Amino acid sequence: MTTIRPRRSVLYMPASNARALEKAKTLDADALIFDLEDAVAPEAKDAARAQAMDTVAARGYGAREIIIRVNALTSPWGEADIKAAATAGADAILLPKVQSATDIATARGLLQAAGAPASLPIWAMVETPLGVISAPSIASESAAPSNPLAVFVLGTNDLAKETRASLMGARSAMKSWLSACVLAARAHNMDVIDGVFNDIEDLDGLRAECIQGRLLGMDGKTLIHPAQIAPCNEVFSPSEEEVAWSRTVIAAFAAPENAGKGALKVEGRMVELLHAEVAKRVVAIADAIEARKTPVE
Repeated sequence: MTTIRPRRSVLYMPASNARALEKAKTLDADALIFDLEDAVAPEAKDAARAQAMDTVAARGYGAREIIIRVNALTSPWGEADIKAAATAGADAILLPKVQSATDIATARGLLQAAGAPASLPIWAMVETPLGVISAPSIASESAAPSNPLAVFVLGTNDLAKETRASLMGARSAMKSWLSACVLAARAHNMDVIDGVFNDIEDLDGLRAECIQGRLLGMDGKTLIHPAQIAPCNEVFSPSEEEVAWSRTVIAAFAAPENAGKGALKVEGRMVELLHAEVAKRVVAIADAIEARKTPVE
């Protein structure tokens, strides 16, 4: 069974900012993206790369998932970033501007040539019209035996820029695109992380967009400020009621008298085996969130 990890809150951290990287060790984010791309000026790229690799190698982030966002393969820094990240000890490599399955295969080849472990997954930014259109074929790269594609990260700001669509109006112009990415990812057993919310001070707006993302099937949201972590974690966590009901459903199907049954009446509600599978994931996520509360060493 695939290991289930909570990815409710995925915080971008500028890799050039040593103070921010140190502060991140105390934040309650499920995952941290050490960003070598948008957050770093061209003249600081080489220094940021070296600092990010040293910081990842030193660890100290406890259960937080650490992802390195490299520069695009078409940039002057992308290949060097991937080679450096291959053996740094990150939990994943995030590739921006992915437009085809070939982009993933190319990154995989660079990782393998640089000695990356086969278990190191690739995450892909879907942030262009072609990326959205090609999402099904890109997601098929999850089947690779080494360095598989594991997660889509949606770049909604870039998508708005490229399409001239608006992020206003509850992202109504983008809903079909977001859903298309969720469908492509789920068809290949991948997670999907929603794009950022730009107004740091508007926590109510953030919460509303988190709720929308969860309703669309997202696993979590990328963030740009630590203040956004708590609302995001709350929305993308199963509630106590959800967890309790899920445990009840699991227990009902596990009861000896219900062996072999495909449908049951549980507390006045009809449930099927598919509901039991959903319940198992809810409980697994809840247990993983609880496990994350272990103090950082």
